[in-house]
Amino acid sequence: MGVVHRWTDLAATPESLRPCVLTLGNFDGVHRGHKAVLSALVEAGQRLGLPTVAVTFDPHPVAVLHPERAPELISPGRVRDDLLADTGIDGLLVMDFTTDFAQQSPEDFVTEVFVRDLDARCVVVGLDTRFGYRNSGDVSTLADLGERFGFEVLSLDDVGEGERYSSTVIRARLLAGDVADAARILGRPHRVVGTVVHGNHRGRGLGYPTANLSADSLGLVPQEGVYAGWLTRMDLGDEEPDRTMPAAISVGTNPTFDTGDRRTVEAYVLDRDDLDLYDETVMVEFVDHIRPTLRFESVEELTTAMAGDVERCRELLTNIVPR
Repeated sequence: MGVVHRWTDLAATPESLRPCVLTLGNFDGVHRGHKAVLSALVEAGQRLGLPTVAVTFDPHPVAVLHPERAPELISPGRVRDDLLADTGIDGLLVMDFTTDFAQQSPEDFVTEVFVRDLDARCVVVGLDTRFGYRNSGDVSTLADLGERFGFEVLSLDDVGEGERYSSTVIRARLLAGDVADAARILGRPHRVVGTVVHGNHRGRGLGYPTANLSADSLGLVPQEGVYAGWLTRMDLGDEEPDRTMPAAISVGTNPTFDTGDRRTVEAYVLDRDDLDLYDETVMVEFVDHIRPTLRFESVEELTTAMAGDVERCRELLTNIVPR
């Protein structure tokens, strides 16, 4: 995981990150389109010999301005921030998005944030970038302001294969259970991060002990079903054994046992019944969909299906190196 300076108060901007090259966006998912912009940002920083800064917001602007339309975030909070840190940037400014903040004109926003506090010498954005009151500022606005205040503006064309890569498309894929295509657009498997909590311990009794993620886990939970993927123990160092392990992942309500309506995410690490993961922070990554959630007429039918799921996961993951 990359090391990056993260801060939330403009007044606390480190002098070591001024002047800088910067970019702006929500970066939900940090998908391949975002990464193209971030890669261009890093290249511009190297060309100019300046540090690189990504400017983003929390909460998501739509959640503040139109809460009834707010999307479920693919990679909220620390998940997004960790993904951004891995792109090679030097700084991450997470600004508090409020209704008062949203009243700023595009010029006021650029003057205060880009010019006064960050001393931007170059701004790298995608063509769809919008900012300021009612999103009235665009790339053309930014170019005009760059000429006035003395910073370069680099804008990148949309990125995609057959369709523009976007958080909206990824969200739709995940909610349909198509985690493999979501991974294609993301450039990595989708992840959910949470704390392992005690469940009903039914999996252990069936011979498949699972790590149950807490209800406050971070990351969009895909459609109910069984998936092949990875479980990573976030509290362990990168080089420690048993950090990232192949897993069969279940998303659902356990209809065979009528456990209620709350969806859970639980992962069985293949061929391991010796792990004590309770209270650990883990990351579950979804590589491929195995089958939908089914209601079985007996425990025997369920365990037979689970054995098949495990074997299918093993086949899918054997020749894949986790990212």
